Amino acid sequence: MKKLHAAVIVASLLCVVSARAQYVVYDPQLNTQTILNQAQNIAKYIQMIQNQVQQINTLTSQLNELQHYNQIFGDPSKILNIPSVNGLIQDLQNTGVGQAIGELQNLAEGAAALTYDANGLYHNIGETFKTPNGQTVPRDQDRYRQFAAVNETTKNYAGVYADVIARRQALKLEIAATTAQLRTASTASEVQKLTGVLIGLNGALAAADKEIDQALSLNVIQDAENRNDKEKQELARIEEQRAEFTESVLKYNNTVKLSAEAPSFPEDK
Repeated sequence: MKKLHAAVIVASLLCVVSARAQYVVYDPQLNTQTILNQAQNIAKYIQMIQNQVQQINTLTSQLNELQHYNQIFGDPSKILNIPSVNGLIQDLQNTGVGQAIGELQNLAEGAAALTYDANGLYHNIGETFKTPNGQTVPRDQDRYRQFAAVNETTKNYAGVYADVIARRQALKLEIAATTAQLRTASTASEVQKLTGVLIGLNGALAAADKEIDQALSLNVIQDAENRNDKEKQELARIEEQRAEFTESVLKYNNTVKLSAEAPSFPEDK
């Protein structure tokens, strides 16, 4: 009986120990720290959300400012309706009708100078002339090429002048149209583009005027060359005449011998 009673007591003790092992141990300090950590994480998350909201608000404000800027200054890439630009580009690509002085000299033909009368302003001297005896003599056409060169430079000037006058009229119309657009421009970008086109048109107008001056200078240069050649030919003729005169005198002295004796005259009887 004593042994059985002892066994029951041992079994009872084992059950008590086993039951205690299944209880959950509660640590208030650890639980409080866990709650604090979660609160800090939630606070950090809330701060991150607030930062993102602030960035979104900043970007929205910047976008609104950019849109307001575009409304005031305009979008340069969308300002394409400037018709004057085409006229300006076309004029700048125009090489003009003027020719270089070398080309004009190569075009000079003596026959053209002989028949040139400037639309009836001058007398046509013709390619031939008649002597008092009625003989027809052809003129030396090569000697008249220098005059033909002046006629060619004059023709070049007239062509350049007519071309420039037409281009000036077109450019002035483009300037007027651009100025009208400038008066009704609603954005700063449009004003800047139109101002740039207007500057280009005025530059093209000034360049066209210079073409007239250049053509005139060719005419003056060719006339100066002709005058220079005329003086050169006159000097050459004087030099040749002096040489011919000296040679004639020497030839005469060698041919004709003067007598050293006193002349004798017949006496009257």
